[in-house]
Amino acid sequence: MRKLHRFGIGRILGLLLLLNLIALRVWDPTPVEALRHRAFDVYQLIQPRIAPLNAVTIVDIDESSLRSLGQWPWPRTIMADMVTKITEMGGVAIGFDVLFPEPDRGSPDVAAETFRGLDSETREKLRRLPGNDEIFASAIRQSKVILGQSGYRVSGSAPVPGAGDQTRLATIGADPRPFLVRFPHLLRNLPVLEDAAQGRGIFSIIPEGDGTIRRIPLVAMAGGTMIPSLALEMLRVVSGSGAILIKSDDGGVLSVGVQELEIPTDGKGRIWIHFAPPGTSRYVSALDLLQGKVPRDRIDGKLVLVGTSAAGLLDLKITPVHPATPGVELHAQLLESALTQSTLSRPNATAFIEIGLAALLSLCLIVLAPKVSAGTLFVLGGAIAVLTTGLSWYSFTFLDLLIDYTFPLISSLLVYSVLVFTNYVSVSADRHRIRSAFSQYISPALVEQLAQSPEKLTLGGERRDLTVLFSDVRGFTSISESYRDDPQGLTALINRLFTPLTNDIIERKGTIDKYMGDAIMAFWNAPLSDADQERNACDAALAMLESLAVLNEQRQREAPEDRPAQPLRVGIGLNTGPCVVGNFGSDLHFNYSVLGDTVNLASRLEGLSKHYGIPIIIGSRTAEAVKGAFAVLELDVLQVKGKVEPERIFTVLGRSDVAASRTFQEFAELNGSMLAAYRRREWAQALEAIIMCRDLGKVFGFDEYYAVYVDRIRRLIDTPPADHWNGVSAIEIK
Repeated sequence: MRKLHRFGIGRILGLLLLLNLIALRVWDPTPVEALRHRAFDVYQLIQPRIAPLNAVTIVDIDESSLRSLGQWPWPRTIMADMVTKITEMGGVAIGFDVLFPEPDRGSPDVAAETFRGLDSETREKLRRLPGNDEIFASAIRQSKVILGQSGYRVSGSAPVPGAGDQTRLATIGADPRPFLVRFPHLLRNLPVLEDAAQGRGIFSIIPEGDGTIRRIPLVAMAGGTMIPSLALEMLRVVSGSGAILIKSDDGGVLSVGVQELEIPTDGKGRIWIHFAPPGTSRYVSALDLLQGKVPRDRIDGKLVLVGTSAAGLLDLKITPVHPATPGVELHAQLLESALTQSTLSRPNATAFIEIGLAALLSLCLIVLAPKVSAGTLFVLGGAIAVLTTGLSWYSFTFLDLLIDYTFPLISSLLVYSVLVFTNYVSVSADRHRIRSAFSQYISPALVEQLAQSPEKLTLGGERRDLTVLFSDVRGFTSISESYRDDPQGLTALINRLFTPLTNDIIERKGTIDKYMGDAIMAFWNAPLSDADQERNACDAALAMLESLAVLNEQRQREAPEDRPAQPLRVGIGLNTGPCVVGNFGSDLHFNYSVLGDTVNLASRLEGLSKHYGIPIIIGSRTAEAVKGAFAVLELDVLQVKGKVEPERIFTVLGRSDVAASRTFQEFAELNGSMLAAYRRREWAQALEAIIMCRDLGKVFGFDEYYAVYVDRIRRLIDTPPADHWNGVSAIEIK
């Protein structure tokens, strides 16, 4: 009786759980969808698409092209040459995964209005020359060019007026517009370019909730208009079709097609991409193309996409097969999948199949649980897991059909767990809630304090004087680019850097506020009081530089002789003043952090360290508190944007031993004389002082700092300051 009673409760709980799970699947919240997508990602990693059809070539605006031809955007004359070159080499159609919404600033007519010192004849000749945009448009007219357009979600820009009509889209069945992916606005190219193009398509892609790109809309709504994707528009132009056909029913979009090619989609008109392995076989460098170094067979008879893989142009996407895929490759993969009819499909009916399978498996467990032994039940659970995953894998491999195994598998396993471990599940849920509450914080000191005083887990704050530190890695963009093909290596490098720097802060009573990419924010005097907050902060800043030097030496020893490691450098800003400190956020998620002008100024001081070439810059209150204990040197007086009173800034060159050294004292006296002469407008005397300061300052690395003053003095000599000038320099860094 006791056994039957126990399994009777388990049955009731199992049935209730099953009903709730089915309701959850019908609701399909983000976590359930994300788990399903992760499972599909695993399939793509195990068996990526084989791409036998080499029909697409990407002309890549890569790092070498940017170094040789200059920063983006390039002159439209270069783009015209690129279009002409591709056409001459036999490119079937050219799709631009870049946008041209503004006139070329390098056009002759623009130069005629902006260049100074031109005589009237030269200015008039410039005005008569054809504009760069017209030259680009002329090249477009001679080719099959499809221009990309961008859907965007904020109304920060006005739509381009006067642009031509969009592609015709015909529909069969229900109106597809309510189902399509929507962008409130559409950013178009210059009308002169769009009028010259044979087609226009949207290249914007919305990632899933976890930031990964898995589906691309073939048709979308932007600015109230149905617009085809860039890849679909290329297929339309190449096929010679006058319109794109959309089939839909009351449940959503069914397929999108041009001519004889019909592509199945999900209900929102999106196509599931079966990704091929990442690689460089599709790419040719834009620079090589323009210099005639690309073999003709790489372009002849190909659909050509123009895009960028340069990290600095921010068009890298996360895909199931690679964490940093250039956006243009997604459109190439879409074209390849469509042309080979190797797209994945997931009709709306698959959700009912998954729910039915979950119900069937769970009911089998509920019925059989009281009748079999624990061992038999365990074997049955394993057989269910193998059956579910096997069915899903077969559908993916042989039918190109995406059927989720996670929901049926997890549902049956959860029911199994309820039948056997009901009490254990309840206890585990309580433990999970406790861990979630304490995982909101990263500072070990704060976690320990909250462990002793749980009542501190409430929203609120207090006003307190704090010393705030910002640290940022210099030249991190170039460092990241060197790890473009090794994201794990970049992560390991950042962790290796942050570990000693974090320890330097925490060992000197600092609290880590947050990590922001390659930056660290920390503060002193909260949550625990620290009477020596300024000294501890300055000591931590110096220790961080020392740890960085040790790390650079280690990396240099580890690097191969023919490829030395790029040294890491950081800039540090310190400032002391009143802040609001406490738990900020919502009832569900909050962080212990600081706010106030003191924080903002500390961040700006860190930014100024690059301008002056000084690794540490501190505010006046911090400097006043540590004079004598540290080698403090005045740098400048600044009028910081957003603040009424000028801010006197300083640097820290060492601890008390450096402060007591004769070298530093002589250097500080000479630097003070230079600043005094500068502020009295005695330019010659200031320059003479700089010459002497440079000799003494070599040991402290002040070359860039004095170069700033030399340049500033030369400009003041050429353009004397106003009578009320008092030596204060305006600064715009935020």
